[in-house]
Amino acid sequence: MTRHYAIEITLTRPASCGELRRARKHVVLAENADRTRLMTLQSAKSPGTALHRMRHRLDGQLPIDILATHYPDHSGHLLLNVNLGRTATKAVRKAAAATGQRPSDFLGQRLAQKVERSEQERQRRLTTLLESLLQQHTREEVLSCAAGLLNRCHPSAAAP
Repeated sequence: MTRHYAIEITLTRPASCGELRRARKHVVLAENADRTRLMTLQSAKSPGTALHRMRHRLDGQLPIDILATHYPDHSGHLLLNVNLGRTATKAVRKAAAATGQRPSDFLGQRLAQKVERSEQERQRRLTTLLESLLQQHTREEVLSCAAGLLNRCHPSAAAP
């Protein structure tokens, strides 16, 4: 059965207007404000096939860094399509062979570890900032200020 898959395209640099115009001859695209991330749909039998087709359709049209499925699969994972280049591909294959893994599994594991470390670092920075605030303000002041800020930024989340 053929389905439509939402694909997020991350570019290595902002796409020029000409590049976007040429790419739109092949694919319908939605772009973010700075033209570094694009969204599109691709019909295929699987997410991997959708990413492969999109890479084939747009390679050479745009400065593509990563193609990714926009929605996680039933396991909560996103599928990535990365074109590393010869040198990086050789290094990944060599490192994967040394650990007895397939290159895709090795790369996926390394990316997951990097994301986890990044999330932990963000949490540590937030904790440090909050600890600093609590040295200068009461808990009630910090909580009240945070609630007010959140309500201003996201009015739909405000209580009725």
